[in-house]
Amino acid sequence: MTSAADASRRARRLSGAGRNYTLLTAAAVVTNLGSQGALIAAAFAVLEAGGDGGDVGLVAAARTLPLVLFLLIGGAVADRLPRHRVMVAANALNCVSQAVFAVLVLTGEARLWQMMLLSALGGTGQAFFSPAAEGMLMSSVSGEQASRAFAMFRMAMQGAGLGGAALGGAMVAVVGPGWVLAVDAVAFAAAGALRSFLDVSHIPPREPGGGLLSDLREGWREFVGRPWLWTIVAQFSVVVAVVGAADAVYGPLVARDSLGGPGPWGLALGAFGAGTVGGALLMTRWKPRRLLLAGTLCVFPLAAPAAALAVPVPVGPLCAVMFVSGAAIEVFGVSWMTVLHQEIPEDKLSRVSAYDWFGSIAMVPLATALAGPAEAAFGRTTALWSCSALVVVVTAAVLCVPDVRNLTRRTKPVAQGSPVAHGSRVARGELGSADAEGAAGRLG
Repeated sequence: MTSAADASRRARRLSGAGRNYTLLTAAAVVTNLGSQGALIAAAFAVLEAGGDGGDVGLVAAARTLPLVLFLLIGGAVADRLPRHRVMVAANALNCVSQAVFAVLVLTGEARLWQMMLLSALGGTGQAFFSPAAEGMLMSSVSGEQASRAFAMFRMAMQGAGLGGAALGGAMVAVVGPGWVLAVDAVAFAAAGALRSFLDVSHIPPREPGGGLLSDLREGWREFVGRPWLWTIVAQFSVVVAVVGAADAVYGPLVARDSLGGPGPWGLALGAFGAGTVGGALLMTRWKPRRLLLAGTLCVFPLAAPAAALAVPVPVGPLCAVMFVSGAAIEVFGVSWMTVLHQEIPEDKLSRVSAYDWFGSIAMVPLATALAGPAEAAFGRTTALWSCSALVVVVTAAVLCVPDVRNLTRRTKPVAQGSPVAHGSRVARGELGSADAEGAAGRLG
């Protein structure tokens, strides 16, 4: 909790944001410290219960499936109900599921179906939490400090993720996975308590709608009416899938066969995490005028890790490549959050975020499932070069969209209008100033 308080105080001082932002940052730090260790603990819990690698994959898939299925509903619910209540309810579900998981592991009674069910409950909680949290964060900052606030928030989260993974791995080795899962349950309880103090009085009451399906249709119109939005989400559906396959499937295999085992691969992943912290720190100072152009150009380095694994390069250069790609993707992340904050109406933030999340993760299970057959059919080297090429091709394609190249920062809120006019006119700088921060109000 001390590290969470320190991170939130520093974030508040540098960003100029208020009480809600401080509570959200502190809660996110607490959650990430617990969750990153819990991911490691869950895998070892399956193995200690007599499972194999396939069983570990089943438990992971059990978490991902409801996350994909319920994300869009979660976004609609978060725009209909007070977002902080949705977040607290999701945290409560995650707390209970992790606590039961911990008890089963500690008593030696955990069965595969039980672990899959509890993981599915955790994924369901995340599906409702993520859109609400992203909408709440974006409505909690405003003015010229918005971009810096997002950078500080992401830096705190990434730092907590690094620390949580290191601490969780050490705790699994010393006290076992059950206690790490118990700590994660406590972290969810603490984070939910912090989020219960969020103030939503500044958010206008929601207008009565026509039901859940109507809300989903309205969010879809908001999403498809902006070419820059849906093209980048389509781009990331491919980028996240192939990078995930390279990291989750091919990376450990290359490490085993060519780099000396899991240790060097762990160092490479740690370098990527350190790069994300460095990239967020950079974005507390750098304010690119053309937000999406700068962010999209920084997606190209994500092709480098797969290429480095295809060669493969020694662990030192691999860590350097991972660090640079981590920093680059964080530049994109902060730029993307700033654009959504600037361009999307407050009452539709969670629904748009849900479509964003859905598009970004929908192809991950398919890509990881096809990684093995692709290696068998074409060879690991060809598969890795193909992953790298796909990142380059889809990113270059997105740069052909005028709105992506031209959308700029502004100091004044966008007048709310039709999605198409709103997206295209702003991208060409026809509304407001194009020289500074946006002022209207995003894992993981």
